[in-house]
Amino acid sequence: MIFLSASIPDQSSERKYTETADVIAIRDSVRALASVVIPNSRLIWGGHPAITPLIRYVIESVNPGLQLKKHITLYQSDFYKNSFPKDNLFFENIIKIPANVNELSSVNDMRNRMIKDNEYKVGIFIGGRQGVEREFSLFKEVHPKALLLPIASTGAAARIIYNGIIPRLDVRLLNDYAYMSLFKSLLKEYI
Repeated sequence: MIFLSASIPDQSSERKYTETADVIAIRDSVRALASVVIPNSRLIWGGHPAITPLIRYVIESVNPGLQLKKHITLYQSDFYKNSFPKDNLFFENIIKIPANVNELSSVNDMRNRMIKDNEYKVGIFIGGRQGVEREFSLFKEVHPKALLLPIASTGAAARIIYNGIIPRLDVRLLNDYAYMSLFKSLLKEYI
């Protein structure tokens, strides 16, 4: 199983995320990741409204007719049930986590379930803001033997994570924008 934590920082985000965020790289990397992983393994992510449509696009254009239940699990917090993206209707395997007293505790409940209830081989972190950083910390704690791939070329939280890891990770995570070949190379033992 492959875990994906990704989002696209918007203009209301902190400067430390927006100043390095590469929206095109974030989109390209998510599409490439979905193309490489979904036909061969299971991809699990929290239903961020900027990421879910990208994954749906890949499935419809590259893998039509694929049995999605075997390859995809989407987590959502019911805190957002009135604003779920229409793209959610496309996915069969959605795990909805009951809303808690406020947004932060609801999202934390979803993250805990999503990360702790699954046995992951790999965690991939793309773009993002503080949520991606939080998911990285929790993922690393719960799955200490999993391969960690912060895709630093996408900027934002992924670059902050990459820069904070000692010893330094594979430099391709920082400067390789050929995401399809990058994921095929890095994930060949895991999918």
